[in-house]
Parts: sequence; structure tokens; C-alpha cells
Amino acid sequence: MQPVFLTCALVGNFSTRAQNENLPITPQELATQALEAAKAGAAIVHVHVRDPATGMPSMEVALYREVVDRIRQENDDLIINLTTGNGGRFDPSPDNPVVPGPRTNLLPPDARVEHILALKPDIATLDLNTMVFGGEVVINTLPSIRRMAELIQSVGVRPEIELFDSGDISILNQLMSENAFDHTPLCSIVTGVKHGFVPLPETLIYARNLLPKPAIWTGFGTGAQAFPMVAQSALLGGNVRIGMEDAVWLGKGEKAPSNAAMVLKASRLLEDLGFPLMSPAQARAAIGL
Repeated sequence: MQPVFLTCALVGNFSTRAQNENLPITPQELATQALEAAKAGAAIVHVHVRDPATGMPSMEVALYREVVDRIRQENDDLIINLTTGNGGRFDPSPDNPVVPGPRTNLLPPDARVEHILALKPDIATLDLNTMVFGGEVVINTLPSIRRMAELIQSVGVRPEIELFDSGDISILNQLMSENAFDHTPLCSIVTGVKHGFVPLPETLIYARNLLPKPAIWTGFGTGAQAFPMVAQSALLGGNVRIGMEDAVWLGKGEKAPSNAAMVLKASRLLEDLGFPLMSPAQARAAIGL
């Protein structure tokens, strides 16, 4: 079996401590859990930040800087992947849908990548989806995507292209025809988000077969399908992702005590299937960082 790299997604925008009190919120907690996940077998950590006072998603460069600095003080090898997903949500007001509602955070592309330009992580996500997301709509227009891709790559950072449905892959293929990317595309096939790809083997096969060739890809699921999709992605030739962004349960009736615990469970699953995990150095070579 070919080795795979494992990305640990530490925390996202929607899970709360009401769901799992072990969710990392502060920069210190995020960095600590990142380092523990690396010891458990993660080659990459995917990072969102939260406001430590409110627990709400944040785009503050200082918070990202603290997480990155804390990780790098102890581990120079771990691959750091920072999100640029925030800043794409539109919440139409019920009385007049043209007027932004209170959950709108729609921003110009330059503002969405400010922390990437300042910190220059190894990888930055690039969302291609426009879709219903909860009670709002996520909007990523082609001009915005092109600009973000240009800015991310201008500082030597590798975009990881987030694909939520088949239309996103159509956009990816258009961008490839425009030579919008400097390297082989690095892709994540996201399954389990409502109104997007359904977390099934058939879906993953379909999405994989639509990707430009060659492409380096990871498939993952959310909620109850997070661990099953670890196995499915590896079996279908992809890499894997797990973490408390995607699920807050380690197993039925058992809340995840940490991201490292989720990585350990995924690594045992992969070991039983015969897939060795790449080290950060091996993943860097495979990705071309």
C-alpha cells in the first residue's frame, strides 16, 4: 500500500464547547493540540482561530501569528495549513435580501488572505464553493478566487483547493485551463456538508474521477462519517483528514478528548488497512513544498 499523509483539522467555525468541552479555542490550546497531533502521526495541521473571549471565529492576524509561533518554537517540521474560508458568508435580511444580515462576513479577497501574506504558512486553503451553508450562503466568485490564488502564491504558499460539489471541480478545471496555479493542484474533497457532496464511496469515486490529472487529493467526511471516510479515501488512492473541525465524537457516545486522540484512532485504522502514515518530511516531498 502507498503511504498517505494525514491532516489534522483542529477546530472550524461551527463546533462549540457546548458540543464538546475539549474543543481548543485559545492560541495556546490550538498550538498544544497541534503539537500533540503531530506526535500522534499528523503530518499537517489545518488551523482556524477563535476569539479567546467569545469563542467565535476570528480573522485576527495576531491570533494566527501566536498559534504559528507557538508551533514553530517546538516543531519546525510540521506542515502548517491556514484557512482563508472566513469572509465568504452572506446572510440575507428577511425583509430585504439585498441588505446584509447580522451573520454576514463577506470581505474582499485581499482581506481574506491578510494573515497568509503576513505569516507565509506552508499551505493556505482556497474555497471554490458557492452554496447554501447553514442559514446563510457562502459566496466565492471567480474574480475573488483568482485574486486569492494570485496573492497566496505570490508569497510562496501552496493553495489547498477545497471542493464541496461537482461544480467546484468544474471551476477548478477552468482555473487549470487559465494556468492559475503554479504547481500540481492540491485538493480536498469535502463530504458530509449539507447540500454538498454526500459522504459515500460512490461520491468520492465520482469526485476523484473529475479532478484534473495529475492532482494530489485528500477526501474527508464530517460528523458520523468522519472516520469511515478516512478509510474510503485511503482505499481510493487519496490522503486523509480527521480532527475536531470535522467531528466532535471519537466514537458512539464518546466525546473526543483531543485532536491527538482522533489522529491516533485514524492511524490505527489506516495501519490495520495497511497504509503507513507519511512523516512531515515525506509529506513535504510528496506535495512538493
